[in-house]
Amino acid sequence: MQYDYVPMPERGQLRWPDGKRVALILTFNLETWDLVKDYDQPYYAGGPAILPNTLPGNIPDYPNYSWREYGQRVGIWRLYDLFDELGVKASCTTNAVTFERRNAMVQACLDRGWELLAHNYEQGELLTDFAHDEAREREVISRSIAMYEEHVGRRPMGWLSSSLRGTLNTPAILAEEGFKFYCDIMNDDQPFMIRTDKGPIVSVPYSNEINDFTIITRRNHTTDEYRDILIEELDTLYREGETQARIMNVGLHPHVSGRAYRVRALREFIEHAKSLPGVWWATREEIAEWYLQCHEEHIPGQLS
Repeated sequence: MQYDYVPMPERGQLRWPDGKRVALILTFNLETWDLVKDYDQPYYAGGPAILPNTLPGNIPDYPNYSWREYGQRVGIWRLYDLFDELGVKASCTTNAVTFERRNAMVQACLDRGWELLAHNYEQGELLTDFAHDEAREREVISRSIAMYEEHVGRRPMGWLSSSLRGTLNTPAILAEEGFKFYCDIMNDDQPFMIRTDKGPIVSVPYSNEINDFTIITRRNHTTDEYRDILIEELDTLYREGETQARIMNVGLHPHVSGRAYRVRALREFIEHAKSLPGVWWATREEIAEWYLQCHEEHIPGQLS
């Protein structure tokens, strides 16, 4: 995997369709964790715990498990209702096991015609567990693709690794499997091309900074502060986007943003975003398709 270091002032101008300034992506992560794992080390279930002192994998951790499960049972439906009311769409990611264990979550996304990305097989099975075993990593990705195809009826075009824990092999495996875009590399406000020995793939960055885990769970911001952070990020990108188009991704987890006392932050942020005519309510696949047509004008020589 290789990509060029090209600082913003050295890039050609990137434009979105119809002169839009910011491609805004609101990401629901439809994740599923195992209750127990067959090992005695602490089980990292793909996100920060609400209670410290994580238990060994072979002991049920009900406080942390059920805290996350709230999002599957309640929080995600509050978010779906909010987005329906406001007339906006999310770009969803899903662990493959969610299709079988919590199918209603992904079916609600598909019923709305929203974008759905592959997001590993099970949330606590990280690709970095197989960083030195490419065959095992390929097997996880293949299982994820097969489950997606079975339930969606087509192959996935985009990939986000659980906890963003991809390996040096991940982009090449994805390119070989026909993926158009990859979201783990979170170093930019614009897309760019990643070179692999199996062909190129578009980086459409996710964000662990503009993310409810980081803002709320890790940094303990209030509902008002959460809203204000999102609005300020968008407003700054919107000003910059007049001359250089930008991406803003908002990472959302149903057990965090889907709480009753937090959902107002998203409502007020989305209402603000809808007031800005230069916002492109894009899918990641639309961004990747657009960028494949104009990457040479943006950053020449990325594939050489």
